[in-house]
Amino acid sequence: MSIIGVIVVLVVVGVLMWLINQYVPMAEPYKKILNVVIVILVVLWLLNVFGVFNMNLGNVPRVH
Repeated sequence: MSIIGVIVVLVVVGVLMWLINQYVPMAEPYKKILNVVIVILVVLWLLNVFGVFNMNLGNVPRVH
């Protein structure tokens, strides 16, 4: 996966998080929990993509 691909994924995740926070009626504590979980998953995914942390997710492309 190229750097451009990583940036596109981060932008899409950010836009989806913003849409959920703006338009999905949900109690504030649940939104905070959802945001924390998504940020943790994105950080783990980034570490896996850059080869810092290996999660053995199968065929996950690495940045070259």
